[in-house]
Amino acid sequence: MSAFTLTRQLPLDATTAALRADAAVGLTANPKWLPPKWFYDARGSELFEEITRLPEYYPTRAERAILDHVASDIAAATGARTLVELGSGSSEKTRLLIGALREHGTLATYLPIDVSESALEQAGRALLVDYPGLNVHGLVADFQAGLSLPDSEAPRLLAFLGGTIGNLRPAERAAFLNAVRTALGPDDALLLGTDLVKDERVLVAAYDDAAGVTAEFNKNVLSVLNRELEADFALDDFDHVALWDREQEWMEMRLRARRPLTVKVPALDLKVDFARGEEIRTEVSAKFREAGVRRELAAAGMELAHWWTDPEGRFALSLARPAR
Repeated sequence: MSAFTLTRQLPLDATTAALRADAAVGLTANPKWLPPKWFYDARGSELFEEITRLPEYYPTRAERAILDHVASDIAAATGARTLVELGSGSSEKTRLLIGALREHGTLATYLPIDVSESALEQAGRALLVDYPGLNVHGLVADFQAGLSLPDSEAPRLLAFLGGTIGNLRPAERAAFLNAVRTALGPDDALLLGTDLVKDERVLVAAYDDAAGVTAEFNKNVLSVLNRELEADFALDDFDHVALWDREQEWMEMRLRARRPLTVKVPALDLKVDFARGEEIRTEVSAKFREAGVRRELAAAGMELAHWWTDPEGRFALSLARPAR
């Protein structure tokens, strides 16, 4: 018999408290910044789904192409009884892994982790319909605030897809990978999706599409602040900016003020002044090379066991295990 269960590790007001804290610190910093997780309210999630279908935005298609090709190899290599996914969202690409592991005859439980209870509920119940006999245990948690996995049957495969690890700065990545290593048992494995370094023009186009969808997505963070913190950002006062940092090898998204202005954020009793041309950094998205991924995994006590890319070498999936 299949079953869907849900466990909440976050207090009900945790999201609001985190947004208030991030906005208070980020909007008073120099330079100003906001974390990319605040893009993703209902409208932001819709916009991101639209972005994944744009001709310029290759990562989703490239990662799916890899999974289409190697999901059965991943199932055979891991024999996972439990599939854990961080930041699962709609769990769409994960269906390829679930299908392969089920065909391999090992998967008993899917454990998606996300801050959105509604996303977990919707995706989890849909999976029960499509995969009879699968147990789905959703976990409402923020893995960036600490990774604590519930007891589950080994071996486990922990999947972190979509290149989301690129949103973490180097020190944050190191802390995250160390937490993953601590959570993994000796027979468990990490499946990691990483976007790769490539031609700057391809990268910039992926974050600044001709239709302007990414620009709307970027500005959506201001709409979130307006709604949740009673701010009075005028979205037309800001331009979307996408830049490639060659030295750090990451993309940055920013919002640039078109004129001098002052924004009020009553929920924080805050007034934020902007000079003309002043920016808020809203996202960092690091791009990787195989040697760098191998090095970062090794520093966290893991060994790179498999490395797969799409035919054009745009994106990679890597399978890592605890070092013995």
